[in-house]
Order: sequence, then C-alpha cells, then structure tokens
Amino acid sequence: MIRIFSLAVGAFFSLALLLAFGTGAYSYITEPPAKTAEKVFHKYPKALSLPSDGIFGKYDEAQLQRGYAVYANVCAACHSLSQVSYRDLAAIGYNEAEIKAIAAKATIAAKDPLTGEVKDRPGIPSDKFPPVVYAGKGSPPDLSLITKARADGPAYVYSLLTGYEAQQPEALLKQFPDAKTPDGMHYNPYFHSLNIAMADPIPSDGLVTYSDGTEATKDQMAKDVSAFLVWTAEPNLEQRHQTGLMWMGFLLFATILAYMSYRNIWADKKGH
Repeated sequence: MIRIFSLAVGAFFSLALLLAFGTGAYSYITEPPAKTAEKVFHKYPKALSLPSDGIFGKYDEAQLQRGYAVYANVCAACHSLSQVSYRDLAAIGYNEAEIKAIAAKATIAAKDPLTGEVKDRPGIPSDKFPPVVYAGKGSPPDLSLITKARADGPAYVYSLLTGYEAQQPEALLKQFPDAKTPDGMHYNPYFHSLNIAMADPIPSDGLVTYSDGTEATKDQMAKDVSAFLVWTAEPNLEQRHQTGLMWMGFLLFATILAYMSYRNIWADKKGH
C-alpha cells in the first residue's frame, strides 16, 4: 500500500512539473519576451590572450608591473584593492625598498597600541591597500576579485576599458528611441545595461609611463591592468598549475604501474 501511495505521489509531482514546463514553453512561444536595447545591442567580451591562460600559464612579471602602474595612476582614485597587501607586490618583482616606498605613500587609519586611539599613519608593507573614500554617488566596486566576480573576467575588464563609444549607434536609437544614454552616463556596449556611470578611465594613449619602455597605448594599458587584476584575484595561480600538473603526472604513472601489475599478476591466469 505504501509503495502504491509513493508511486502515486511521484506521478503527481512529475505530472505537475511536466504541466508547468509545458505551460511555460507554450507561453514563451506564443508570447515571447519583448526585445530590449540591452538584449539586442549588448556585446560579448572581446578575445583576450594572456600569458597566465591555460594549464601551463604563467604570469609575465613585467606585464604585472605595468598593470600595477596603470592601477596606481588611473584606477586607484576610485577603486580599492582591499584583499591585497603591499608586501604581496614582492610576488610580481618589487623589492623591499620599492614596496616600503609604495606603502608609505598611503595613509592608513590604525589603532595606536598604547592609547587605543585611531590615528592616521603612513602605510607599511604589512598593510592592505586602504579603502577608497569616494565622494560621488554609489560605490565603485573593489577590484581585488573582479576577474573572478565577472563572467569572462579578464576579457570583460579589457573589453569594458576599450569599449567606450562617443555616440550610440543610430540603429539603436532608431529601434529603441527611448534608450538614449541619460545625462551623466556613458555608452559602453560591453556593460550589461549599455550605460555606465564611470567615465572612460583610459581616454587616450600615454596616461602612464612604463619603466620598461613599453609604449603605453590605450589597448596596452587595458590589457596590462586586466592581467594585473587576474593576479590580484588569483596570486597562487602558478603554484596551483604546478601542483595540478604534478598530481596529473603522478596519477598517470600510478595508472600505468597498476596496469602493468595487473598484466603481470594475471598473465598466467588467462584462458583458465
């Protein structure tokens, strides 16, 4: 009796699920959702190739330093790196003196160990990058994990930085007359809503002077800072790749060894 009841309950829920699916599919076919400007004109990220891509990927130290230069000179005014410490910069090639000099430029609100009073002091290597006090509306996102928090992370960042357009396409305004970019916003087809409050942070070439002599074009700066933000989100990527390859090699060796042992042990048992 219990089994019959269980089958009946299962059949009921299966039928209800099938009915709901059929109703939804019918509604979608007969009354498809209205097209919006965001769905029609939103662009998927451009292709971006970085040295850290793939299972054999490694960071390009020179590129990461260039990317940090772009962050420090272009992005740091609005976007924080709250998950990164100044001493972490040693992993991308900065020496102790350089890290101390970089940290000292920051103002850190820290508690005095003697009085317990919070006072401002120069940064030290063990400090994390301080939060950015932003005077405008809203709060720009922290960039520490941005390439993990967005689909197609580094490609999305690169596309967004190079995707600003001075004018909306005529086809967009013709098809969606009410979709004009509001005052104070900027048209960028790689942003999910097409209109973004952040002005183009890299409007021209030459905003940064690279110490290695690389020409600081808009495209180069966008690519370098994207690579740097991959590192901030995953500083242990190279170690993870090395560990993964080591274990894959071990498992391959163990599999071959197990197969050879099997052949050796059972060779004289075949045919019996």
